[in-house]
Amino acid sequence: MAGGWNGCLLDANYKHLFFRKHHVKNALLCKSQQNTHWTNQIVIDKKQFPDSNKLRNEFCIRVTGEVVARGEDAVNPRLQSGEIEIHVSDFEILSASLTPPFQLTDEVGEDHRLKYRYIDLRRPKMQTNLRLRSKVAVTMRNFLDAQDFLEIETPMLTKATPEGARDYVVPSRTHANKFFALPQSPQLFKQLLMMSGLDRYYQIVRCFRDEDLRADRQPEFTQLDIETSFMDEADIQNIME
Repeated sequence: MAGGWNGCLLDANYKHLFFRKHHVKNALLCKSQQNTHWTNQIVIDKKQFPDSNKLRNEFCIRVTGEVVARGEDAVNPRLQSGEIEIHVSDFEILSASLTPPFQLTDEVGEDHRLKYRYIDLRRPKMQTNLRLRSKVAVTMRNFLDAQDFLEIETPMLTKATPEGARDYVVPSRTHANKFFALPQSPQLFKQLLMMSGLDRYYQIVRCFRDEDLRADRQPEFTQLDIETSFMDEADIQNIME
Protein backbone atom coordinates (compact mmCIF):
# COMPACT_ATOMS: atom_id res chain seq x y z
CA MET A 1 0.00 0.00 0.00
CA ALA A 2 1.24 3.48 -0.79
CA GLY A 3 -0.13 6.96 -0.20
CA GLY A 4 0.90 10.39 -1.41
CA TRP A 5 0.25 13.31 -3.76
CA ASN A 6 -0.28 12.98 -7.48
CA GLY A 7 2.42 14.73 -9.49
CA CYS A 8 1.60 14.62 -13.20
CA LEU A 9 -0.71 12.74 -15.54
CA LEU A 10 0.02 11.07 -18.85
CA ASP A 11 -2.74 9.34 -20.80
CA ALA A 12 -1.25 6.35 -22.66
CA ASN A 13 -3.51 5.47 -25.60
CA TYR A 14 -6.53 6.01 -23.34
CA LYS A 15 -5.95 2.57 -21.77
CA HIS A 16 -4.12 3.44 -18.59
CA LEU A 17 -3.25 6.47 -16.56
CA PHE A 18 0.42 6.80 -15.71
CA PHE A 19 1.37 9.33 -13.11
CA ARG A 20 4.14 10.06 -10.71
CA LYS A 21 3.50 10.31 -7.00
CA HIS A 22 5.28 12.90 -4.91
CA HIS A 23 6.32 12.03 -1.34
CA VAL A 24 5.09 8.43 -1.37
CA LYS A 25 5.38 6.69 1.99
CA ASN A 26 5.91 3.02 1.16
CA ALA A 27 4.43 0.77 3.83
CA LEU A 28 4.10 -2.75 2.41
CA LEU A 29 5.01 -2.98 -1.23
CA CYS A 30 8.76 -2.65 -1.09
CA LYS A 31 10.20 -3.83 2.22
CA SER A 32 13.62 -2.36 1.52
CA GLN A 33 12.03 1.09 1.25
CA GLN A 34 9.83 1.12 4.34
CA ASN A 35 9.21 4.54 5.88
CA THR A 36 10.99 6.44 3.12
CA HIS A 37 9.62 9.15 0.86
CA TRP A 38 10.23 8.84 -2.83
CA THR A 39 8.77 9.41 -6.29
CA ASN A 40 7.14 6.43 -7.95
CA GLN A 41 5.22 5.70 -11.13
CA ILE A 42 1.94 3.81 -10.85
CA VAL A 43 -0.33 2.36 -13.52
CA ILE A 44 -4.13 2.50 -13.20
CA ASP A 45 -6.63 0.76 -15.46
CA LYS A 46 -9.18 3.46 -16.32
CA LYS A 47 -11.95 0.94 -17.03
CA GLN A 48 -11.46 -0.83 -13.71
CA PHE A 49 -11.20 2.43 -11.77
CA PRO A 50 -13.38 5.08 -13.48
CA ASP A 51 -12.76 7.52 -10.60
CA SER A 52 -9.18 7.78 -11.85
CA ASN A 53 -10.52 10.09 -14.57
CA LYS A 54 -11.06 12.68 -11.83
CA LEU A 55 -7.38 12.81 -10.92
CA ARG A 56 -5.56 16.11 -11.18
CA ASN A 57 -2.21 17.36 -9.96
CA GLU A 58 -1.73 17.27 -6.18
CA PHE A 59 -4.72 15.01 -5.45
CA CYS A 60 -3.96 12.97 -2.33
CA ILE A 61 -4.54 9.27 -3.08
CA ARG A 62 -3.89 5.79 -1.72
CA VAL A 63 -3.23 2.73 -3.87
CA THR A 64 -2.55 -0.96 -3.39
CA GLY A 65 -0.92 -2.97 -6.13
CA GLU A 66 1.90 -5.13 -7.40
CA VAL A 67 5.44 -3.86 -7.83
CA VAL A 68 6.72 -4.93 -11.25
CA ALA A 69 9.85 -4.24 -13.28
CA ARG A 70 9.56 -1.59 -15.97
CA GLY A 71 10.36 -2.41 -19.54
CA GLU A 72 13.91 -1.64 -20.63
CA ASP A 73 12.77 1.36 -22.65
CA ALA A 74 10.82 2.74 -19.65
CA VAL A 75 13.61 2.65 -17.03
CA ASN A 76 14.31 6.09 -15.53
CA PRO A 77 17.86 6.19 -14.07
CA ARG A 78 17.18 9.60 -12.49
CA LEU A 79 14.74 8.09 -9.98
CA GLN A 80 15.55 5.86 -7.04
CA SER A 81 12.52 3.79 -8.06
CA GLY A 82 13.16 4.18 -11.79
CA GLU A 83 13.36 0.45 -12.49
CA ILE A 84 9.94 -0.45 -11.08
CA GLU A 85 6.33 0.69 -11.20
CA ILE A 86 3.16 -0.21 -9.31
CA HIS A 87 0.25 -1.85 -11.13
CA VAL A 88 -2.78 -0.82 -9.10
CA SER A 89 -5.31 -3.33 -7.76
CA ASP A 90 -7.09 -0.94 -5.36
CA PHE A 91 -7.42 2.82 -5.59
CA GLU A 92 -8.88 5.57 -3.39
CA ILE A 93 -8.95 9.36 -3.62
CA LEU A 94 -8.32 10.57 -0.07
CA SER A 95 -8.56 14.28 -0.83
CA ALA A 96 -9.23 16.24 -3.99
CA SER A 97 -7.25 19.37 -4.77
CA LEU A 98 -8.13 22.66 -6.39
CA THR A 99 -5.79 23.85 -9.10
CA PRO A 100 -2.54 24.62 -7.24
CA PRO A 101 -1.41 28.27 -7.22
CA PHE A 102 1.80 27.07 -8.88
CA GLN A 103 3.31 23.78 -10.01
CA LEU A 104 6.17 22.24 -8.08
CA THR A 105 8.49 22.80 -11.04
CA ASP A 106 7.58 26.50 -11.42
CA GLU A 107 10.00 29.27 -10.48
CA VAL A 108 7.96 31.67 -8.33
CA GLY A 109 8.77 34.63 -6.09
CA GLU A 110 9.48 34.28 -2.39
CA ASP A 111 6.27 36.07 -1.35
CA HIS A 112 4.19 33.58 -3.33
CA ARG A 113 6.16 30.64 -1.93
CA LEU A 114 5.64 31.80 1.66
CA LYS A 115 1.93 32.44 1.12
CA TYR A 116 1.47 28.85 -0.09
CA ARG A 117 4.17 27.28 2.06
CA TYR A 118 2.42 23.91 2.19
CA ILE A 119 2.83 23.67 -1.59
CA ASP A 120 6.37 25.04 -1.58
CA LEU A 121 7.48 22.43 0.98
CA ARG A 122 6.44 19.63 -1.39
CA ARG A 123 9.17 20.63 -3.83
CA PRO A 124 12.11 18.19 -3.95
CA LYS A 125 14.65 20.92 -3.17
CA MET A 126 12.83 21.97 -0.01
CA GLN A 127 12.36 18.36 1.09
CA THR A 128 16.07 17.73 0.56
CA ASN A 129 16.99 20.80 2.61
CA LEU A 130 14.77 19.79 5.53
CA ARG A 131 16.07 16.22 5.54
CA LEU A 132 19.66 17.47 5.41
CA ARG A 133 19.01 19.83 8.32
CA SER A 134 17.55 16.96 10.34
CA LYS A 135 20.53 14.71 9.58
CA VAL A 136 22.99 17.46 10.56
CA ALA A 137 21.21 17.89 13.92
CA VAL A 138 21.27 14.12 14.53
CA THR A 139 24.97 13.96 13.64
CA MET A 140 25.83 16.79 16.04
CA ARG A 141 23.84 15.17 18.84
CA ASN A 142 25.47 11.78 18.31
CA PHE A 143 28.97 13.27 18.26
CA LEU A 144 28.51 15.43 21.35
CA ASP A 145 26.85 12.57 23.22
CA ALA A 146 29.94 10.45 22.50
CA GLN A 147 32.04 13.28 24.00
CA ASP A 148 30.00 13.13 27.25
CA PHE A 149 28.12 16.38 26.62
CA LEU A 150 24.62 16.76 28.07
CA GLU A 151 21.82 18.27 26.01
CA ILE A 152 19.92 20.50 28.44
CA GLU A 153 16.97 22.73 27.55
CA THR A 154 16.97 26.20 29.08
CA PRO A 155 13.92 28.48 29.62
CA MET A 156 12.45 30.47 26.76
CA LEU A 157 10.46 32.92 28.90
CA THR A 158 12.95 34.76 31.06
CA LYS A 159 14.06 38.15 32.36
CA ALA A 160 15.56 40.74 30.06
CA THR A 161 19.35 40.99 30.37
CA PRO A 162 21.79 43.48 28.83
CA GLU A 163 23.10 41.93 25.61
CA GLY A 164 24.05 43.05 22.14
CA ALA A 165 20.54 43.57 20.72
CA ARG A 166 17.01 44.50 21.73
CA ASP A 167 14.80 41.85 23.32
CA TYR A 168 11.52 40.52 22.05
CA VAL A 169 9.09 40.88 24.96
CA VAL A 170 6.03 38.81 25.87
CA PRO A 171 3.37 40.27 28.22
CA SER A 172 2.55 38.22 31.31
CA ARG A 173 -1.07 37.21 31.88
CA THR A 174 -0.62 36.58 35.61
CA HIS A 175 1.53 39.61 36.46
CA ALA A 176 0.01 42.90 35.34
CA ASN A 177 2.33 45.27 33.45
CA LYS A 178 5.15 42.71 33.55
CA PHE A 179 6.90 41.17 30.58
CA PHE A 180 9.01 38.16 29.76
CA ALA A 181 11.91 38.43 27.33
CA LEU A 182 12.74 35.83 24.70
CA PRO A 183 16.41 34.79 25.00
CA GLN A 184 19.04 36.29 22.74
CA SER A 185 21.19 33.36 23.87
CA PRO A 186 21.15 30.94 26.85
CA GLN A 187 24.24 32.66 28.29
CA LEU A 188 23.19 33.04 31.93
CA PHE A 189 21.60 29.61 32.15
CA LYS A 190 24.63 27.77 30.82
CA GLN A 191 26.84 29.65 33.29
CA LEU A 192 24.55 28.39 36.07
CA LEU A 193 25.02 24.86 34.74
CA MET A 194 28.80 25.23 34.87
CA MET A 195 28.61 26.38 38.51
CA SER A 196 26.34 23.41 39.24
CA GLY A 197 29.03 20.93 38.19
CA LEU A 198 27.56 20.06 34.78
CA ASP A 199 30.76 20.79 32.92
CA ARG A 200 29.80 19.79 29.36
CA TYR A 201 26.57 21.33 28.09
CA TYR A 202 25.11 21.80 24.63
CA GLN A 203 21.78 22.72 23.11
CA ILE A 204 20.43 23.22 19.59
CA VAL A 205 18.46 26.28 20.57
CA ARG A 206 16.26 29.00 19.12
CA CYS A 207 17.43 32.55 19.79
CA PHE A 208 15.63 35.86 19.25
CA ARG A 209 17.13 39.29 18.61
CA ASP A 210 15.05 42.33 17.74
CA GLU A 211 17.43 43.85 15.22
CA ASP A 212 17.63 44.63 11.53
CA LEU A 213 18.35 41.86 9.07
CA ARG A 214 21.97 41.17 8.20
CA ALA A 215 23.60 38.70 5.87
CA ASP A 216 24.46 36.38 8.76
CA ARG A 217 21.66 37.12 11.22
CA GLN A 218 17.87 36.97 11.36
CA PRO A 219 15.53 38.04 14.17
CA GLU A 220 14.87 34.34 14.90
CA PHE A 221 17.57 31.74 14.34
CA THR A 222 18.92 28.39 15.55
CA GLN A 223 22.40 27.89 16.91
CA LEU A 224 24.47 25.10 18.39
CA ASP A 225 25.19 26.42 21.88
CA ILE A 226 28.06 24.85 23.84
CA GLU A 227 29.66 25.57 27.20
CA THR A 228 32.38 23.63 28.99
CA SER A 229 34.58 23.84 32.07
CA PHE A 230 38.22 22.77 32.46
CA MET A 231 38.95 22.87 28.72
CA ASP A 232 41.58 25.02 27.10
CA GLU A 233 41.47 26.65 23.67
CA ALA A 234 43.02 23.66 21.89
CA ASP A 235 40.47 21.25 23.41
CA ILE A 236 37.56 23.37 22.19
CA GLN A 237 39.05 23.72 18.72
CA ASN A 238 39.56 19.96 18.42
CA ILE A 239 35.93 19.27 19.32
CA MET A 240 34.60 21.89 16.92
CA GLU A 241 36.77 20.67 14.06
